[in-house]
Amino acid sequence: MASNGEKGLIVSFGEMLIDFVPTESGVSLAEAPGFLKAPGGAPANVAIAVSRLGGRSAFVGKLGDDEFGHMLAGILRKNGVADQGINFDTGARTALAFVTLRADGDREFMFYRNPSADMLLRPDELNLDLIRSAKVFHYGSISLIVEPCRSAHLKAMEVAKEAGALLSYDPNLREPLWPSKEEAKTQIMSIWDKAEIIKVSDVELEFLTGSNKIDDETAMSLWHPNLKLLLVTLGEKGCRYYAKTFRGSVDPFHVNAVDTTGAGDSFVGALLNKIADDQSILEDEERLRKVLRFANACGAITTTKKGAIPALPSEAEVDSFLEGK
Repeated sequence: MASNGEKGLIVSFGEMLIDFVPTESGVSLAEAPGFLKAPGGAPANVAIAVSRLGGRSAFVGKLGDDEFGHMLAGILRKNGVADQGINFDTGARTALAFVTLRADGDREFMFYRNPSADMLLRPDELNLDLIRSAKVFHYGSISLIVEPCRSAHLKAMEVAKEAGALLSYDPNLREPLWPSKEEAKTQIMSIWDKAEIIKVSDVELEFLTGSNKIDDETAMSLWHPNLKLLLVTLGEKGCRYYAKTFRGSVDPFHVNAVDTTGAGDSFVGALLNKIADDQSILEDEERLRKVLRFANACGAITTTKKGAIPALPSEAEVDSFLEGK
């Protein structure tokens, strides 16, 4: 890890869990003949994506004090992610999700969290020194669903911001986890104006705005004065970007997608890794477009293999992929 010791630290906050992925695509959970266990959870995926691209990252969250929890902590360590922010809960299990892979590689989820360890992280368990050392503090919205994790999330954001970190938000909507659509929208938007970088998917854009138009006007309805960059990812159609003084779109890379899990996290990790030490990129359209092209490539490569973490690319893999384009 010494080689990237000088780089700015990206701290990722939230959930890590185990996805059980069917051995056969295009079948329902009931019809699946068997399942493979795949470590996941968007914030953890982002932390590993950063590390794999040569950046410095840490994960803050809570796992069950069980075999799965210790397995996940080991996966973070093995991938070079700092683990000083991980807590273990003796009374609750590590979260599980059963994922259906449709024939087009897209997913549906069934969650086991009642409650899972990640939901029980308390504000007094946070490693504040680690959070204060972040150049970028990244989070989602799943940690806002229930207390005490919600309070821990708000406290961590506040501490990171006070210490001068750039706040990055990917709502990562998982509707089945929320009590209602209204509650999901209210809570996701409750911290909206704090983030300086926000990434939403086209599906999340529709959900949050109530509009079925994926256009600049709809996207800009989510703009707020503290924002430096708003990104809308469009799956196989690339992404759109909105900054203070410019906006545009970056073309996709066409690949044979087998599993879209982790593609958005790979995209986010790539972006954060490139801007952690040079935020001036956010004000320079030409350089930002290069970074987003690189991030699009990371996302595309991630869809070509099953499972999120095994599919996250290294810098060398992305470079050789781009050379071939």
